[in-house]
Amino acid sequence: MTQATSHINQPAARVKIHERDSRGQTKTGWLDSKHTFSFGGFRDPSRVRFRSLRVINDDIIAPGSGFGTHPHENMEIITYVLKGALEHKDSMGNGSVIQAGDFQYMSAGSGVTHSEFNHHSDQSAHLYQIWIMPNQKNAPPLYRDLSLSDDIIGQEFYVVADAEGGEDRIQIRQDAKIAVARPKEGAEIIYNLEEGRGAFLQILRGEVMFDDEVLREGDGIQIEGVETITLHSKVDSEIMLFDLN
Repeated sequence: MTQATSHINQPAARVKIHERDSRGQTKTGWLDSKHTFSFGGFRDPSRVRFRSLRVINDDIIAPGSGFGTHPHENMEIITYVLKGALEHKDSMGNGSVIQAGDFQYMSAGSGVTHSEFNHHSDQSAHLYQIWIMPNQKNAPPLYRDLSLSDDIIGQEFYVVADAEGGEDRIQIRQDAKIAVARPKEGAEIIYNLEEGRGAFLQILRGEVMFDDEVLREGDGIQIEGVETITLHSKVDSEIMLFDLN
């Protein structure tokens, strides 16, 4: 990778910051969910989606609680557990417990029902739920979970999902990449974006700099018209990146 010195200041650059405190919220007795894009009772015409990225929900689920059986169709659903464990069951016959650091993928396709519960009765679960619009309709539903060793995701972005998939990468039904990096304090991280594509960065933990912008835990930023994204980590951090057609 080659380093570039300009990003936001490029003439064609289009950048929009989604500040954490501007997110929508669903708060019940068992769920505290923050919505980057319109979801549930949160409606913002300027924040419906970004390209094929439809939902980024930051969920905290109370001990022993969760989402009862409910249906989905024609959506790529990726869950990343930050803390605790999530218990999954679905109409395809899958049943699993997803631990902190694991990813779960469900392509709802022609239709599926599932439930998601906090596996623990004595601690909250913290997770991100991602929805990406598929590039094909009514395909057979799919399920996969992915557990990566601690040394795979490091200071550079590691692709955990894309259209090709692989042994250590989920295959999704969209021309999109989902990558995660865990830069240490003081690290510089660089990502090259192909012409015509857009990127969305979600700060999962910590604090990073993009140009003169400080992005903190819970903040998101959508970026277009940029060839190279350069970030500087102010503290130990974790970042999720979406590379979208």
